[in-house]
Amino acid sequence: MQLIKKKLENIKNRIRKAAERSGRVPEEVRLVAVSKTMSADRVREAVESGITVLGENYIQEAGAKIAELSNDSVSWHFIGHLQTNKAKYAVRLFDLIHSADSLRLARELNKQAGKIGKIQNILVQVNIGEETSKSGAHMKDAENLIREISLLENLSVRGLMSIPPFYNEPEKVRPCFSQLRELRDRIRKSAMTNISMDELSMGMTGDFEAAIEEGATLVRIGTAIFGERG
Repeated sequence: MQLIKKKLENIKNRIRKAAERSGRVPEEVRLVAVSKTMSADRVREAVESGITVLGENYIQEAGAKIAELSNDSVSWHFIGHLQTNKAKYAVRLFDLIHSADSLRLARELNKQAGKIGKIQNILVQVNIGEETSKSGAHMKDAENLIREISLLENLSVRGLMSIPPFYNEPEKVRPCFSQLRELRDRIRKSAMTNISMDELSMGMTGDFEAAIEEGATLVRIGTAIFGERG
C-alpha cells in the first residue's frame, strides 16, 4: 500500500501545480483512478490510500468489484465504450457515465434509469480527432446531439469527455483539449434544460497536466497509480 500511497501523493502534487499554473483552484480537478484489470484487493489499497473516484471500463468486471467493495465510500464512473444492451447494468452501478456517444445509447440509458427512478448523470463523448477507431460524436454534431438528449427526463448531461489522438508529446494533444473546452463553453451558453456542462473529462497518465491547464475537471489516471497493466 505504501507504494500506491506514494504514487498518489505525487500525482496529487502534479495536479495541484498544473491547476495553479493555469490560475485554477486545485479542488476543481478530480482524479479518476482507472482500476480496470486491477483486483478488488488492489483497488481497496488505492481507496485506503485516499482514492475517492474509481473508473472502470467493463461492466462485468466492475460489477464484481463494486459488490466486493460496497462498504467503501467511493464514486464509481464508467469510462469505457458502453454497448446499448449493457445500459441497464450501467445505470445500476455507476454514478457518472463518461461515454454516452449516441442518441440511441442515451435513449436506452434514459429508459433504464426511468425503470429504477434514477436521474443518471452522463458525459457526452466527443471524438475530437474524428478517428474511425474511436467512439464519440463529431465536433460538428455534438451540440445537436446534446440538445436531443436534453429532452430525456431521466438523464442529466454534466459535461463532455474525449479520448484524443495519442501522441508521445503532451503539447501535441493540447489543441484537442482546448477545442473540447471551447465546445463546452459554446454549449453552456445555449442554456439548455438538464445540461450543466460543469465537467470536462480529459487527460490521462501521459498528458493530464496539459489537460488541466486547458480546463479538465476529471483526469483519468491508471498507470501512474497502479503501474503497467499485465
